[in-house]
Amino acid sequence: MTERPSRARDRDAEGKARNARPRDGLGRPLPYGSPGVERAPEGIERAPEDTIREAQTLLDEGKPFHAHEVFEDAWKSGPDAEEGLWRGLAQVAVGVTHAARGNLTGAASLLRRGADNIEPFAADAPYGLDVAGVCAWARTVAQNMPTRTNPPDAADLSPRLRP
Repeated sequence: MTERPSRARDRDAEGKARNARPRDGLGRPLPYGSPGVERAPEGIERAPEDTIREAQTLLDEGKPFHAHEVFEDAWKSGPDAEEGLWRGLAQVAVGVTHAARGNLTGAASLLRRGADNIEPFAADAPYGLDVAGVCAWARTVAQNMPTRTNPPDAADLSPRLRP
């Protein structure tokens, strides 16, 4: 097992504790010094359209954990009225992450919770999002999750955020 260079906590440029271990596309930590995938920067305020575009790209690339971080930034920095939308989309992305990691029970739970959080936005879906479609997709995938025998590929499983 590769040890990190020192026993001190990893810190970002501002001195905040941040785990600097490289991660794979599903967000699993890799040993220090291993090649990982580039992480989505945290704490970025993006326009909603940029959030959706970046998250969809990450989902399509099989990086749902990283898409979750993009949605989490929108959830934390966006207007209070949209908190449920961004939190729900983050939960959907984490649901895909859990499915691809093989935690099918956790995946189903998070997909349902995500659908429940975004459903109130379906009638007047903002930013061109297909909220009703993502809700239906998440619930169908969650319902079928217990019948799977193998974890799905994250890129193959990921939803389309816009029609």
